[in-house]
Order: sequence, then structure tokens, then C-alpha cells
Amino acid sequence: MRKIGFDSQKYIRLQSERIRERIEQFGGKLYLEFGGKLFDDYHASRVLPGFEPDNKIKMLLELKDQAEIVIAINANDIEKNKRRGDLGITYDTDVIRLIDIFRDFGLYVGSIALTQYADQPSAAIFQQRMTALGLKVYRHYSIPNYPSDLKLIVSDEGYGRNDYIETTRSLIVVTAPGPGSGKMATCLSQLYHEHKRGIKAGYAKFETFPIWNLPLKHPVNLAYEAATADLNDVNMIDPFHLEAYGKTTVNYNRDVEIFPVLRAIFERIYGECPYKSPTDMGVNMAGLSIIDDEACREASKQEIIRRYFKAACLVRQGLTNDAEMQKIEILMRTLAIEPENRAVVPAALEVAERTGEPAAAIELPDGTVVTGRTSALFGASSAAMLNALKALAGIPDEIKLISPTVIGPIQTLKTDYMQSRNPRLHTDEMLVALAISAATDENAMRAMQKLDALAGCDVHSSVILSTVDDSVFKRLGMNITCEATYENNNLYHK
Repeated sequence: MRKIGFDSQKYIRLQSERIRERIEQFGGKLYLEFGGKLFDDYHASRVLPGFEPDNKIKMLLELKDQAEIVIAINANDIEKNKRRGDLGITYDTDVIRLIDIFRDFGLYVGSIALTQYADQPSAAIFQQRMTALGLKVYRHYSIPNYPSDLKLIVSDEGYGRNDYIETTRSLIVVTAPGPGSGKMATCLSQLYHEHKRGIKAGYAKFETFPIWNLPLKHPVNLAYEAATADLNDVNMIDPFHLEAYGKTTVNYNRDVEIFPVLRAIFERIYGECPYKSPTDMGVNMAGLSIIDDEACREASKQEIIRRYFKAACLVRQGLTNDAEMQKIEILMRTLAIEPENRAVVPAALEVAERTGEPAAAIELPDGTVVTGRTSALFGASSAAMLNALKALAGIPDEIKLISPTVIGPIQTLKTDYMQSRNPRLHTDEMLVALAISAATDENAMRAMQKLDALAGCDVHSSVILSTVDDSVFKRLGMNITCEATYENNNLYHK
């Protein structure tokens, strides 16, 4: 069974207490720059087994009456139609999605900060749309020579030119659909405006990774480097913290590099800086909630391997260059791990080599590995998932769960009416067929009832998955990797 390495309840308690302390430190109002994903942090749940993807939302719900959310979005990202890599939706669409989700949780969304605004046509249309929906939108403008020209930045022509975001609560959570959205600049602009109005307010930063009180080369922190290899983030010892306190803590290069500028901005606004280091700015308590270090180390090693396969596939698809993959390879060498250390990898490759066709393997929660091969009826992913459900339900392999009378019409529909050349059932089609069979077959019903048990299971395919199979595995919460090769030599792949 999977080992639990992280205490979520302890984390929620410690984290909410820490944020309350920081609010009080600044006299009752805090702008909290919230990095990373706020409610669907699957990276954290993979490297810290026991961490729930919505832990941060649960933590904020402890502060519900104090919290107000401001969503920052870069006007240039709207103009460029920038998309989230994981969801495939544009940043402006994601803002609307985030607002709906926050509201569903009962959290108050106060406004939208439109950063780097320079009369971009798409950004202006976005503001009109949001205003029509009853949302408050504030414009923040580009500042020449940012962040080097401190005299201009901390002036009425710099931060002072930005719209003042009207807030009503003591904890202002500034979040965004992705990196580069201007969260920090939004917070600092607000501090300038608050100070001019005689209102006491402070700034803090919430980032789960890297974890400041774990060693620099701890697998959890190296997994963060693997996850941000495309951004070229590098973990490093915080030199400012070491000098100020004589203690070694971990931060990442961008925060360390910007700290002298931040310190100078604070000094120009307040006359002094409340922090002596980037680590001081943080409020992350994740490291104090680890209860099994070895479980987190092993989970993080597996995540790095997954990131390697993902990068290799992106290279094969022409979506990135070799640098991202090479960086992850260096991390793997640092930890002395290989792709084959992921149990499903050799299992899938052995079946593929033996059959000469694409194959897939799934590792179940108890460590059992089941495989699936390509057949006339099912693709390898469908076969592997069906075999996994059989194993979870204790159904013998020789028992057929889906009647040929169900499969036949689906294949006819695909090939004769939907112009598909491939009669084999993809995972979504297989699950529909299983659901139909479950209406009259007890074994099919037992198998279908085990779908929840697939969450968190590892999957490996000997070829790059189709978009359909990839989507189904993700929706079931499974961890996917693929070999960086296609099933055929076509130029177009779906």
C-alpha cells in the first residue's frame, strides 16, 4: 500500500496559524502573494504523499472571514492568447474559471488586477467583459526600467499611476492563472497606495516549493526543479538568510535575485525593510508537516522520472528543445535514478517487445503491476485499464466483462459512420461499453465500482498516448508516462 508521508491536517492548522501571525505582525492587513496552484496542486500531492490537492483552499477556508482574493492577469498574456499547459485554456478564460471555483468554495473574490496594461485591444475587451459580469477590474501599467529605476517605481508616476485596488478585508490573497502575471508587483503597488493613505499593510509570499527547511538536494526540492525545468528555476542556499542568522535555508534563484530590489522598495516606501532575507518573506509550513521523510523522498524520485518522460515526449513532439530534458537527466544522475526505476516502465516495454505492438502497464495501490496489449478489440490503454479493474475487483482474467454484442456496434459506429480508421476501443469508449454491460452483468458492475481505486496509480505506455486516452487517465487521477515515440510514422497524430 502507498505510504503516507505528509500530515494534511497538521499542515492546514500550522499554515493558517502562521498567516494569522503575519497579519498581526503588520498591524492587521497583509497582501499575500500566492504562488503555484491554489486548489489543484497535484504536484504537491505526488511528491508529498498525504497532501491533498485542495489543501491550500481548505487552509484558506480557515481564514474565510478575513480573506479576499485578487486575481492578477498580464494584459500581454491576454493579447498573446497564452494558454495553461495543463488545461489547454487561455489565461483570460482561466480567470473566469478560477472565480467560479473560489465562489463555489465560499471564498470572496474582490477584483481583477489587469497588469502591464498598455491599451492592448484584447485586454480592453477582457475588461469590458468582466465589468459586464459585475466584476471590478483595475489597471496596472508598465513602468519603464522596472525593476531597476527605484526612484520612478516608488513614485506617483510609477506605482502611483496604477489604479488603487479597493479592498475590505485583512488578508488579501493575490493569485493568478500562471507565472509572469504580476502578482508581486500588484502587492507592492498596493503597499505604496496604502502607505500614502495612512493604512498599515504588509507583504508576504506563499510558495510551497522549494521547501525552505529541507536540504538543498533533498528529492522533494529537486522534484521542484524538475517541474520548473522549462522556467530554468534553480534551488539555492539563501545567502541573505545565512548572513543574517547563520542558518542554512533553501530558496530559488528568482527570489534571491530580486530580494535586493524588494528590500530597496520597502525602504523607499516605509523607511525600512521588515525582512532580512527572501526566506523571511515566506510563510510556508509544508516542511514541518512531513511525517515520513523516506516516503516523500521516494515519491519525489518517481516524480522526477515522470517529468523526464514528459520532457522527452515534448521534445519528440517538437514543443520544446533538449535543454529541459537534459536538466532533468542531471537531476536523475544526482539522485542515481533511472527511468527503469519506475516499475511500470519495464513491464510495458516487455509486452511491447514480445507482441510487436503498443502496450501499457498500470501499477495498482498494493504494488501489483498489470499490463495490456493491443488487440483487435481494444487499444493497449483500454486493455490495461480493464485488466486493472479486474484485478482490483478480484475477477479472474479469463472472464469477459464486456459482451461482443456491445463492442460490435460501437466499432461499427466508429468505422462506418464516424470515419475512424481504428476500430479498437479507446479508454472512453471502453468505459462506456463497461457501463452498458454493468446494467446486466454483476462482474462488470463490480469492476466499474473500482474506478475510484485507480486514482494515484502509475501508468506507462510504450507509445505516446492519444489525446483521448491521455485525458481519461488524467480525469481518473492517474500518473501517466509514455515513451517518446509514436505508434506509426504519420505526421499528424491525435
